[in-house]
Amino acid sequence: MDILVDPLTQIYFENSTLVGGIKFGEMISDLQSLIDEEQAYDGNDSDEFTWTRYHELVDIYKFLDEILAKYPTVTEPFTIAQSYEGRTVRGIKISKKAGNPGIYIESNIHAREWITSATATWFINELLTSTDAEVRNLAENYDWYIVPVLNVDGFVYTHNKDRLWRKTRQPVTHSPCIGTDGNRNFDSYWMVNGASSDPCANDYAGPAPNSEPEIKGESDFLRANKDKFNVLLAFHSYSQMLLSPYGHTEEVPPNNADLLKVADAYAQAVAKLSYGSEYTYGTSAGAMYYAPGSTIDFAYNEADIKITYTIEMRDTGRHGFVLPPTHILPNCKETLAGIVALVKEAQNLGYMTPKYL
Repeated sequence: MDILVDPLTQIYFENSTLVGGIKFGEMISDLQSLIDEEQAYDGNDSDEFTWTRYHELVDIYKFLDEILAKYPTVTEPFTIAQSYEGRTVRGIKISKKAGNPGIYIESNIHAREWITSATATWFINELLTSTDAEVRNLAENYDWYIVPVLNVDGFVYTHNKDRLWRKTRQPVTHSPCIGTDGNRNFDSYWMVNGASSDPCANDYAGPAPNSEPEIKGESDFLRANKDKFNVLLAFHSYSQMLLSPYGHTEEVPPNNADLLKVADAYAQAVAKLSYGSEYTYGTSAGAMYYAPGSTIDFAYNEADIKITYTIEMRDTGRHGFVLPPTHILPNCKETLAGIVALVKEAQNLGYMTPKYL
């Protein structure tokens, strides 16, 4: 368990844990210093979209507009939903030819996980600009549907008010607390073996499945287009893990052996890079904790997407959600290497035949 402690009460907290026989270790001595570092000016006074710093939603959407204008023959926009606060949840499709199998990427369903949208935008750019043969194969032989920021209201809130905000921003009836955990709000084993019914909890599942417009919009989009998608990847941080279904039970899905093989290919590809990052893998409930009503369970159970993972990116806790900008590009490169291997192994196992042919 990770706990954030006020400096004024730190000594009391430490004494209480010692008295209780609970082992603890300090991971971050000054969280505010990490937040300051994360948002530090990178010395670039131009409007160019870079991956040496984190960007706000308006900049990410400007980046999407520029990509759409620059590559009109192979990109097109799509809309997932209108958020509670009236923002558009936008996505971009990249397709070089008809008949490709499809891969869907969801990012920033949890507002504070900034590294996910930074990685998603870099990945978009790589698919369109890279000269690497393996990346060209991804771009030319698969259709990509990428949503850089799903939880748009929460994401804006993390930039303007509370850096560690996780949930959506829709008020909860009869509660002073705001927001729902989008990754517990899908209509797939909702509230079965986990999640919280407390509106003030970070893993509050909402008053009903699909109560959040962003989640209902994505659910409807995945159902309507399920014949197009062979793979779904949900970008998260942190832990350096690949989590596969199920989240509501420690029982494993019928193709669990294949899911583990594909995840292992991802982990091995990352391990071969010079950064020294290690990824582990397993089912969501078995390897981490129960997470009913999640994106990956909905995709697997309700949209018939049988290769689906939550990718928990850097790091393992040293910086946690407040990952310094110097980690952006290394994380992006690890993710790309992992996805190349993941798609290749899924192809070898027969999961990448276009579903609608």
